[in-house]
Amino acid sequence: MNSTFTIEEKYSQLVKKVSEQFADGDIMKIESILYLIGVQELGKGFIQFSKDDKINLMHIAVCKIFEPYGYYRLSTTDSDGWPHYETLIPLPSLALNEQTNLMKEAVIKYFEQNG
Repeated sequence: MNSTFTIEEKYSQLVKKVSEQFADGDIMKIESILYLIGVQELGKGFIQFSKDDKINLMHIAVCKIFEPYGYYRLSTTDSDGWPHYETLIPLPSLALNEQTNLMKEAVIKYFEQNG
């Protein structure tokens, strides 16, 4: 239980900081944070993205945050600069609250490692 509290506490602090910086203080949901991570990893800055691009950016973020856990590995970057990942092992089947906690933990680690 103590580790869950730590994750929740750290995640709340992260959401507050990111929300102040990118959403004028409006509380950002995890999808928005994943989008930001995807934009960061793509490295093209904040430009207009299509709906499909936004989904792809979130996919990039999921792959990137779970890469240190051994689930994904960067395989290539295409000619347009988009990273492509390969699945090394499938993500585990978890209960919804366990999925949420794993995602929050991975997002926290991403920001700790990447500023």
